[in-house]
Amino acid sequence: MKNELILILDFGGQYNQLIARRVRECKVYSEVVPYNITIEEIKEKAPKGIIFTGGPASVYGEDSPKCAEEIFELGIPILGICYGMQLMTYTLKGKVEKAEKREYGTINVKIDNTSPLFQGFEKENKFLMSHTDYVETVPNGFSNIGATETCPNAAMENREKKLYGIQFHPEVNNSINGTKVIKNFLFNICGCNGDWEISSFVEESIKTLKEKIGDKKALCALSGGVDSSVAAILLSKAIGKNLTCIFVDHGLLRKNEGDEVEEIFRNQFDINLIRVNAKERFLEKLSGITDPERKRKIIGEEFIRVFEEEAKKIGTIDYLVQGTIYPDVIESGLGKSSVIKSHHNVGGLPDYVDFKEIVEPLRDLFKDEVRKTGIELGIPENLVYRQPFPGPGLAIRIIGEITDEKLQILKEADSIFREEIAKAGLHKKINQYFAVLTNLKSVGVMGDERTYDYTLALRAVETTDFMTGIWSKIPYEILEKVSSRIVNEVSHVNRIVYDITSKPPATIEWE
Repeated sequence: MKNELILILDFGGQYNQLIARRVRECKVYSEVVPYNITIEEIKEKAPKGIIFTGGPASVYGEDSPKCAEEIFELGIPILGICYGMQLMTYTLKGKVEKAEKREYGTINVKIDNTSPLFQGFEKENKFLMSHTDYVETVPNGFSNIGATETCPNAAMENREKKLYGIQFHPEVNNSINGTKVIKNFLFNICGCNGDWEISSFVEESIKTLKEKIGDKKALCALSGGVDSSVAAILLSKAIGKNLTCIFVDHGLLRKNEGDEVEEIFRNQFDINLIRVNAKERFLEKLSGITDPERKRKIIGEEFIRVFEEEAKKIGTIDYLVQGTIYPDVIESGLGKSSVIKSHHNVGGLPDYVDFKEIVEPLRDLFKDEVRKTGIELGIPENLVYRQPFPGPGLAIRIIGEITDEKLQILKEADSIFREEIAKAGLHKKINQYFAVLTNLKSVGVMGDERTYDYTLALRAVETTDFMTGIWSKIPYEILEKVSSRIVNEVSHVNRIVYDITSKPPATIEWE
C-alpha cells in the first residue's frame, strides 16, 4: 500500500521522471503532479515530502511556472532541484541572477557534510550541473551548504523549516552518489520508512480494479508487448472472463510475432482473445504518410476504431484497458513539460472514444516496475523480459512512407539482428535493440553489379529506466556477422550503419 508519498512538482525539466524513479528505488512511492497543483490537493494527498524539479524557464520570465508561497508554510519538507532551487529562492525573497556563462557538465562541488542532506559524503563530490541562472543570495533563514568555482550557492538549507535547494541534478547517473542525496532527503529529512513494494501495488491494483469494474465488461488493447501483456493478466486476475482481449495485428509487428501472441494468450493463459488481421486497413491509412507524429496519431486512432467495431460485435463494453506506462505519459507531456513525442496510447487517442472509460492500470509504473509486476503475477520470464516494442510497431522504425515491401525488408533484417544478439548471449545485457530502415538509398556493389538500395541502421541501448540510456558497445565481430547476414540474406539492403548516440540527446526510437 502507498503508506507514504513523495510529491514531485513538475516544472518542465527533461529529467523530471528520473527523480520519481530514484525515489521509488528507495522503496518510497512517488507521484509526479503539475507544478500548479492546489494547496488543498497537496493537503489531501498528505505527502511526507515534496520535490521541485528542474525546468528550462527563468524564474523572472512572465510565463515561468510558479507555485504558491503558502506551500513553504505547510510544514512539509521540500527539496528544490535546479530551477526548483531558484524558484524557492525567488519566492522566499532571495536573489537569482543570470550567469555570465552557462554551467554544464559534471562539476566538482564543495559541500557541507554536516548537513542532513549530505550525511555520509566527502567534502567534495562530483554532480551534474545544467543551468544558466544561479542563486546569488540565499533567502533569509537559509545557509549555504554547497559551492562550485563559478556558482557560489550550489546548495542551501533552512534546517528548521526543512527546506533544501540544490543547483545540481542528483537524479542522473553522471552525479556521483546522487541517489544518496535523495535517500538523505527521504530518510533523514522527511522521515520515510521505505516500505513500498511491487507486491503491494499488485494487491492494491487487483482490489481497486475489482471494485471499479465489478461485473461489467472490459476490453483490453493487447499488442503482445510487455506492457499490454502485464495489463491484460492484471485485469484477468481482477475480473476473470469479464475481460476480452482484442489483439489487433496491424501487420506492423516483428517477424512471426502475431502467431506467438495468439498462442501465449489463448492457450497458456486461457484469456478471451479476438485476433483482428487488419494489415491492409492500416497500410491504406498510412499510405503516403511520412511525418512520424502523423503516423502515431493515425495508428492510435485506427486502433480505437477497430476496438469500437469489435466491441459492438460482442455486446456492451464499459471499459477499454490499455498498457500505458509512466514513460508514455512523460514523453507525451505532463503539465507544461516539453512534449518529446506522442505515444499511441496517450497523445494518439482520438477526441471521441465509444467506451465508458479508459483504464490504464500500469500508468504509474516505469518499465522495470512493469516487469516486476509481471513476475509477481506469475507470467513466465521469457514473456516478461521480451524486447520492448512500441505500440505503433515497425511504423516508427521505417523512416518515410510505409509500404508492404519495406515492412518485409525490416522484419527480416530485425529478426537476424535479434537472433545474433541472442546467440552471443547479449540479450539480457542490452535492454533494447532493433533495426531501423532508413529512407536513404546509396550505391553499392554485389558480385559484378552496381546496386542502389536501402541503408539499414542498427540500434542497441543499455538503460535501467528508459528515460536515459547509453549506446551498447557490441563487439565488432558480432556487428560484422549481423551486417554480413543482412546484406546477403535480405533483398534491397546494401549498407549497414550502427547508431552510437545515447539518450539524451537522442531518443531510443528514431521516430
